[in-house]
Amino acid sequence: MGSVIIGSGRALPARIVTNDELSEIVDTTDEWIVPRTGIHTRHVAIEETCTDLGTQAALRALGLEEGGWQREAGAIDAATLDMIICPTLTADTHFPSEAARIRERIGATNAVCYDMSCACSGCVYGLSTADLIMAGAAFARQEAARTGGPMRCNDVRRVLVVAAERLSKLVDWEERATCILFGDGAGAVVLEWRDEAEAGAGGADGTAEAAGADAPGILSSYMENTDDVDRTLWCDSAFASREVPFAADGTTAADGTSATDAPRLAAADAESDPYMRMAGQAVFKFATSAMIRCTEEALTRAGLTTDDVTLFTPHQANERIIRYAAKKMGLPMERFQVIIDHVGNVSGASALIALNEALCEGKLQPGDIACMTAFGGGLTAGSCVIRI
Repeated sequence: MGSVIIGSGRALPARIVTNDELSEIVDTTDEWIVPRTGIHTRHVAIEETCTDLGTQAALRALGLEEGGWQREAGAIDAATLDMIICPTLTADTHFPSEAARIRERIGATNAVCYDMSCACSGCVYGLSTADLIMAGAAFARQEAARTGGPMRCNDVRRVLVVAAERLSKLVDWEERATCILFGDGAGAVVLEWRDEAEAGAGGADGTAEAAGADAPGILSSYMENTDDVDRTLWCDSAFASREVPFAADGTTAADGTSATDAPRLAAADAESDPYMRMAGQAVFKFATSAMIRCTEEALTRAGLTTDDVTLFTPHQANERIIRYAAKKMGLPMERFQVIIDHVGNVSGASALIALNEALCEGKLQPGDIACMTAFGGGLTAGSCVIRI
């Protein structure tokens, strides 16, 4: 039994921003950026919203728009989706959720929707969560069949995981440490649960699938959190310091604050920062160790080694991070899908975009093993091992 990827898609904004263009607004150059990050260009959303990007990636994953990858011929009916999970930091609205907005756009009339906030690890957290939910539903189906009673939860068999980001809205375009790194975009996969019987006789679409040890699916996952006590990666809430008209002592000043609360709130306002901030060296140290640790843990859980992996599709934070981790694991860069040169860091969408590019380019074929590892704000990290 397992969660099988049956569709994959990506979407990038039309506007491409070069390093030379960045050098016109901040003190940097192409010669400075490329050796330190591997980035030549990134996509920035000018007209596109987060919902636009997520919708396009989802439609391509479903085969309803050209540019995606599907396991079997033919489009996937959006009405067959039972759930949509959207990892994002930049939803167009606080509510409804970004997932709900995408559901409306694609016509996923039967899907339960929610967003996830786990920064750049959103790809792994989204896939792992979808896999766990579908596994729980499969167990509930078995229990219902055994007892003759009703299902104790939603019968979730198909999940769309779509990570969509407009990090250009969180970047301080006057701070070169961050503005050179990030881009906008979306990546999506459609996961389908296939029971043992379905694996042998065909999935939900009736197509044959090989059963046994070589059946496709998510083979293992691993997630972890580390307390970010030093504000290594941070972005304050835009509304955290907004004033409210009620004071602790029951009195209010003209601006809605009490005399006793005013100094504390003034300090909070002064410290509030609407932009993304990071401590570069600390991030590098955390990311390289997390990438190696999570990859090894997920492979151990799958009963595999790095030799079994066809292609690694990691989060694209910095090419130096990928190269460092590859060297430590004794692996050539040819076994890593690197896309940061033309998309930059797109947070939780990065690894899903990398996976889609690998599938569309034919670097991953049915039966191949892919390993997706990510790390980001939280601090969060994790890895998934997937048989295509």
